[in-house]
Amino acid sequence: MIYGMKTTFSKQMVLSIVLIVLIGTSLKAQYPRFKVLAFYNKQVESAHVDFANDAIKFFKDLTIGNGFVFDLTTNMDDMNDEKVKGYQLVMMLNDFPNSPGQKQAFQKYMENGGGWMGFHVAAYNDRSTKWPWFVDFLGGGVFYRNNWPPLPAKLVIDDTNHPITIGLPNTFIAPANEWYQWKPSPRERKNVKVLASLSTDNYPLGLKDILPDGDTPVIWTNTDYRMIYLNMGHGGEIFKDATQNKLIIAALRWVIATDKKGNVFER
Repeated sequence: MIYGMKTTFSKQMVLSIVLIVLIGTSLKAQYPRFKVLAFYNKQVESAHVDFANDAIKFFKDLTIGNGFVFDLTTNMDDMNDEKVKGYQLVMMLNDFPNSPGQKQAFQKYMENGGGWMGFHVAAYNDRSTKWPWFVDFLGGGVFYRNNWPPLPAKLVIDDTNHPITIGLPNTFIAPANEWYQWKPSPRERKNVKVLASLSTDNYPLGLKDILPDGDTPVIWTNTDYRMIYLNMGHGGEIFKDATQNKLIIAALRWVIATDKKGNVFER
């Protein structure tokens, strides 16, 4: 009888240990939670390279503890179906798809639920771009004008209840940047949600090239896609403000969290 009890107890102990190991393995399997592929170009305007280098350090620092994977590439041909299918988000630091194949792969990725986070020049387009889908993806706005030199500016938070902006002050002074204005303003599109804009208190903004007036959204999302665009991205000052850093981190988290496959932060 005692021997039988010992045998039963031993089996229960073994099962308990196995269960603990399995639970531990399951928990560990949640990390990294997601994967990001960041595209950048070393052969562009030096201020855009400076931003990319700072952004790479900023986002790599956020991976501490293996919370997520932050992979890098300088090869825009990596924008292809096979490469990007394993990533929950592609990030454009200072470049954008150029060839027909790259453009087609990006469009397919986004239309199939992919995530995009673009900075500054990643959204640049003009009358010669000849990529109607991309212009529509960005909310219909075509590059119109900018201030020069790069200057700090007062930003207004348009929606203080959005997950990206919640907890931020209604206004703050953003670090020096070259601010783009678009025509027509993306705000005119019903499927565009503007989260932050240049305050009209800034006008006239610039010393050489002047933004004299107008509507200047600087952060927005096209609600038909899982995407966010941030106009910040010129020079080495972008990550020197805690408020703006908080906003950028929240933007990354929001794009990841809204994946239709499920919110990885709730697993």
